[in-house]
Amino acid sequence: MGNLREWLFTPTPSFSGFDDLNAWLTLRCQELANRSHPEQAGRTIADCFTEEQALLLPVKAVFDGYVEKTMRVSSTCLVKVDHNRYSVPAEWVNRVDSVRLTAGRIRLVADRQVLAEHARCYERNQLVCDPWHYLPIIEQKPGALRHGAPFQQWDLPTPMRIVRDRILKQDKGDWAFVELLLMARSFGENGLETLEIACDLTLQTGVIAAAIVLNEMRRLTEAVRPKALQSLPANIPALHLDVEADCSRYDSLRGGRYDH
Repeated sequence: MGNLREWLFTPTPSFSGFDDLNAWLTLRCQELANRSHPEQAGRTIADCFTEEQALLLPVKAVFDGYVEKTMRVSSTCLVKVDHNRYSVPAEWVNRVDSVRLTAGRIRLVADRQVLAEHARCYERNQLVCDPWHYLPIIEQKPGALRHGAPFQQWDLPTPMRIVRDRILKQDKGDWAFVELLLMARSFGENGLETLEIACDLTLQTGVIAAAIVLNEMRRLTEAVRPKALQSLPANIPALHLDVEADCSRYDSLRGGRYDH
């Protein structure tokens, strides 16, 4: 490992991201594998490894390499990791969770479930937020929708952004848009997409109102109902005998064979 670090990282290379770094490492490792083997003359390192690889035991367990830290969630639904702050669902305020750090992701785990996941930031003093984590707060304080930092930097799809800006200018617009977000959350993973489509359909009508968006969301998510039969098809045979509740007619089917 010491030799590899020296060969690969002296002088220290610089990359824009981990994807570029991994692509470069793959290329460099292939170049090193084509070097002559230090003990077996006439053979490359890649040739020897191909021969040895068949004798190696396969790794069956999934490797999840991370550094774990235990932290308490602040009153503003944040944990601080490496000079940056990351959001956690509001239900976990002042509670302890586990922060698992990988090269590119940060996972916040508690009670054997992933509470939140963010792309890891390598800058300083950055705020990385998921606005959905703060939805329980704006239920109580809808004014935070206008001035709260998580919502000011929320990169919404264009139809949603236009509808939000128009609704917030209306009377009690804060409450109205919060109601739309709550409805979207009730639809699970597809909630944001459903709200975006509903906003787009509302814009096409030319009348922007929360009630119209809610109606479009309900229409988009309503279960498809089977069509009612208006009339019987012509090929169904008609009954020529009136239906009678006469169980004795089944005796004719027995034909006396099962009489005791």
